[in-house]
Amino acid sequence: MNYILFDGPARNALLPFTFTRPVADILIGIMTIRQKWEMHLGSTTTTLTEEYLSEKYPMVELEESVMINASFLPNTVLVEMITNLKANQAIFKGEEVVAFFTDENQEEVDFDSYEIIEYNEDCIIVMRTWDIFSKNDAAIREDFEFLTANRKSKPIPKSVNVIAPENVFIEEGAVLEFVTLNASTGPIYIGRNSEIMEGTAIRGPFALCENASVKMGSKVYGATTVGPYSRIGGEVKNTVLFAHSNKGHEGYLGDSVIGEWCNLGADTNNSNLKNNYEEVKLWSYETEGFAKTGLQFCGLMMGDHSKCGINTMFNTGTVVGVSANVFGTGFPRNFIPSFSWGGAAGFTTYLTKKAFETARIVLSRRNMEFDEKEAAILEHVFEETRKWRKE
Repeated sequence: MNYILFDGPARNALLPFTFTRPVADILIGIMTIRQKWEMHLGSTTTTLTEEYLSEKYPMVELEESVMINASFLPNTVLVEMITNLKANQAIFKGEEVVAFFTDENQEEVDFDSYEIIEYNEDCIIVMRTWDIFSKNDAAIREDFEFLTANRKSKPIPKSVNVIAPENVFIEEGAVLEFVTLNASTGPIYIGRNSEIMEGTAIRGPFALCENASVKMGSKVYGATTVGPYSRIGGEVKNTVLFAHSNKGHEGYLGDSVIGEWCNLGADTNNSNLKNNYEEVKLWSYETEGFAKTGLQFCGLMMGDHSKCGINTMFNTGTVVGVSANVFGTGFPRNFIPSFSWGGAAGFTTYLTKKAFETARIVLSRRNMEFDEKEAAILEHVFEETRKWRKE
């Protein structure tokens, strides 16, 4: 069967992360949503997303396909229901479509003509940016159980101080010595060829993905995910870093989501709790205003390719767009549009020519190329977000 992951109505609520990727390629838990579906289904997937993303993330249509809402994370029950879908059948959870069967002869999809199958079980649904960190605890636990089933961990080195070793799984090539792992509060997954340097203390749930690293003397609280080739240092709590991003030095990062190719300068700190302990509001790209999150703890949402200088301070509930460069003293505003250059003293436009030069250098350090596809995506984001910048 041909499986296609589609963005669904949550796409705009997941900006700035979906400016540069489909919903399916958001990292939560130990894997991206796409990786979870492909492993559960035993099949590759393609993507139905925004047109400007479709060259990098194409859709393959065959005679028969099953469309899956990428906001829904897979589980055993849901996967079985989806693999058993037949023509003119759709799965709904409440008002939300989860998946539906389609064929190449259909000119449009009319759910009034479909047999509706209700999905009433619990599942993880990623509908808003803050779901990524607030549901990361549950996502790590589900991924850990799935990835480690009927497998044996590499031995825990003798120098490691460990609590609840049965909840620790170490992949091939991982390096860790003289660290403390407390997996009594949740599982700890240490990915292939990753490294945890000496003096680090980690409380689960925690996921260190392939080739990621934790710097010396770090303090890490669950539920935290460090994406492939990313690195962290200092103090980190309940945060998801996507791939190829760095928070390599001292400073606090909590209840946050950091996109891909980001860098946080030394002693960068974010607030995750308001002084009056009130509910945190976050900038909404949908309403172009600040939306209630229902959360007392909510930190920093930073889009791909954004950077900040040393000693940067982010206020509670700050949203930074794509390819912003933040620096200087004081707290910058808590919505920083994409391609902004500056800080608390004010912002100017970070022109694509300069931004792309930096991106080329950053990617080349990882032996990767900033190609025309990437440039076209960021050019589109630059134009789409122009209205929020003071140019």
